[in-house]
Amino acid sequence: MVSIRGEFCIDRYEAVLVDHGSGRRLSPYYAPARVHVRREYRRWKQLRLESEMLAGQRTAVPEPPRFQLEEQFEPRAEVRPGEIPNGYVSADLAAVACRNAGKRLCRETEWVTACRGEQDRAFPYGDEYVQGHCNVFREKHPAAVLHGDASRGHLDPRLNLIEGRPGRRLLLPTGSRSRCRSQWGGDAVHDLVGNLAEWVDDPDGVFLGGFFSRITREGCARKVTAHTPDYFDYSLGVRCCR
Repeated sequence: MVSIRGEFCIDRYEAVLVDHGSGRRLSPYYAPARVHVRREYRRWKQLRLESEMLAGQRTAVPEPPRFQLEEQFEPRAEVRPGEIPNGYVSADLAAVACRNAGKRLCRETEWVTACRGEQDRAFPYGDEYVQGHCNVFREKHPAAVLHGDASRGHLDPRLNLIEGRPGRRLLLPTGSRSRCRSQWGGDAVHDLVGNLAEWVDDPDGVFLGGFFSRITREGCARKVTAHTPDYFDYSLGVRCCR
């Protein structure tokens, strides 16, 4: 974690989720609950066969670990560089994942403070938007690629596998954008803008920062309040505070 003025700490990267009991890695392409894994895996294997889009037909549905289909599990948040962070996370399960890690969801003011860095800037890297510094406002929307419509199929487990340019996925491993760092002394917090949007602690449901295909230049001020804490889709992840 990174210390923010000695007042609180925040995870250096977006969370990778593991099973709290066994430590086994949870697939980043499914919600971290068995009922959702079972339902969406079966559903999208069938819908793939019915797709009218060529990419929808050709893109295979990722195979979840067998234990996620057969056993009950609880998510725990871990901090790892260079790994695909978990999407499909609701605020409710984000809170569980942080609690199981001995942490908690960040408060909105904490998250924004951490994002703006010790120089209090609008973006992790400065005061002016620079395309490509953070993983946001990318060249494609994965739902448009798979379903021909950016508003459809947001629980499809293939969405975070889609490439923007050949060989370059839209969702990137943690810490991939070296300029998207909020500086705190000799340390830094990565990817607070873009990659995945991140839940914060709010009873009505709030997530911040935007995700890889979000058309936004709002940086640390990007905020969505349209969904309740039980909502989840491919674009939503978490990082924890303490």
